[in-house]
Amino acid sequence: MSGSWRSASGAISGRRRRPLAKGSLQAAARAARYRFLEQALAASGLRTIALGHTADDLVEGVILHLLRGAGLAGMRGMPERRGPFVRPLLGVWRSEVEQFLEARATVHHVRLPVATVDHVVAGATADVVLAAAAIAEVCAALIAGTNDLRADLRLPLDANRDPISAALQLIVLAARAAAIACFDGVFNRLDDAEGFAREAGDGRRLGFDGKSLIHPNQIALCHEAFAPAAAEIERAEALVEAFGGGAERFGNEMIERMHVEAAQRVIARARH
Repeated sequence: MSGSWRSASGAISGRRRRPLAKGSLQAAARAARYRFLEQALAASGLRTIALGHTADDLVEGVILHLLRGAGLAGMRGMPERRGPFVRPLLGVWRSEVEQFLEARATVHHVRLPVATVDHVVAGATADVVLAAAAIAEVCAALIAGTNDLRADLRLPLDANRDPISAALQLIVLAARAAAIACFDGVFNRLDDAEGFAREAGDGRRLGFDGKSLIHPNQIALCHEAFAPAAAEIERAEALVEAFGGGAERFGNEMIERMHVEAAQRVIARARH
């Protein structure tokens, strides 16, 4: 199992970047990875897991340390053993390992759902939100810890959701990039049904799949907010039926394949 961390950088510039602070993206990703490995170890009954570093991992590690400004000396910080986890350095490429295992009909990669972002790192603080893309790679879903985030950002108690809207969108983006579900945070005012419905509707429009609940009286309101309305279902069915392929007109708007896929998701959600 590879212990590598893939940089999210789209390009490498010639400028020296500021080193990542402790507890930032790499640290949060490492914490998520080891939490997953610890759960896998407990579930399997094994005593040791070998995190074989291939040549790909070593190259990625060198690039990452250069991007961080740590230089090659930063590679010395990798321990050969971390508790029950050992790190053999393999002089082969990842593709060679995969070909070797495939030739022997051995499963070499399984995506396992483990935990939500709150369980992995105990709340959506600022550094966790910035690490959401890396954390999403080892999770079954992301949950926006909005109370933790508000506290970490030192927001006034009467602040609305505007100051955390960018963070919420980052969580949704990370979940969609990793093809997992994401859920909006809790609504604290238990007797404010109108306020809950408004915030739940806002969460759905942001792209969340659902919302964390803290009281039974929020269940029906949540279903109403996130379930497709009858008119929405009717339009989705008509759009799918009318689509003939390619870009075309539907009513007074242009549609293409992406709109059909969105309509199909609406129909599938209505059937659950």
